Amino acid sequence: MLKIEDLHVNYGAIHAVKGVSLSIPRGGIVTLIGANGAGKSSAIRAIAGLIRGARGRILYTPPDGAEVNLAGMAPEEIVKLGVTMSPEGRRILPHLTVEENLRLGAFIRTDKEGIERDMDHVYSLFPRLRERSWQKGGTLSGGEQQMLALARAIMSRPHLVMLDEPSLGLAPLLVKEVFDIIGEINSQGKTVLLVEQNAFAALKIATYAYILEVGSIVLEGRGEDLLKDSRVKEAYLGG
Repeated sequence: MLKIEDLHVNYGAIHAVKGVSLSIPRGGIVTLIGANGAGKSSAIRAIAGLIRGARGRILYTPPDGAEVNLAGMAPEEIVKLGVTMSPEGRRILPHLTVEENLRLGAFIRTDKEGIERDMDHVYSLFPRLRERSWQKGGTLSGGEQQMLALARAIMSRPHLVMLDEPSLGLAPLLVKEVFDIIGEINSQGKTVLLVEQNAFAALKIATYAYILEVGSIVLEGRGEDLLKDSRVKEAYLGG
């Protein structure tokens, strides 16, 4: 579904992503893990078209179309092709209600009946959001805001959902709930690219994983295999 070839991202003199190449197969959950500053968020922001000047090829094949290079495309055009992102820090609009935030996620769509069906669908995935549909986004708890960010991302009806640090700042019980929902989203046919510092939770759910250090991939493999890898245990899982 998505193949990245020799991706480079620079911020002035800082070389944040250094020739990264990776592949995301249709229907899988692929995770990028690593410490702060490893280049994880920069990589998916480049895929989403949010970083100008990124170098490399970002080859995306939608289920019903031919391969296209996303590099250099505008973010809204990438969303129209079926690639969406839930950003780090949630980035919901605090002065809009839950329902208004969700409808904003469907801004590229004109199928009113389909939007209503998908509103019901996301409310079934996130019952707490239905209960709080009238509340301003800024009044929600951190966990509820993260659920709103996830729900908003799938309102565009994407094929590939990219999630940037969905567990950041959440209590352990909420982390489990969020990862259960990610698994449910994947089981309903969405391909997931997950950027995450919580290596244990990410590797448990991932079909394949890449480990980044200072902008480069240093290790890759099936999630279940990397969970058992002594190098990963030492560096990311507390030994």
